[in-house]
Amino acid sequence: MEHTCCNKKTKRSESEKKLICSRLNRISGQINGIKGMVEKDAYCNDVLIQLSAVENAVKSLSTHILENHLFNCVPRDLENGEYETIDELISLFKRFNK
Repeated sequence: MEHTCCNKKTKRSESEKKLICSRLNRISGQINGIKGMVEKDAYCNDVLIQLSAVENAVKSLSTHILENHLFNCVPRDLENGEYETIDELISLFKRFNK
């Protein structure tokens, strides 16, 4: 399920990769927990509360990655004359504001 907008890559430190993967694993665990709740006929309210927690965790991780992008990738691209990065940012903000 790899989706890339271009041939660019982001070089992340091992500690950054570990942090992101840890948070993704936690989110995956939450999703699996919710699936188990549904299979056990958990009360809708309880399922919805857990879904809200997952949504907040995903938003938080997205914000973290976006901040890193703004502080690292964008300045690098602009210094290299890759001004299409601005169009990418506009597209990202439109996607985040839906």
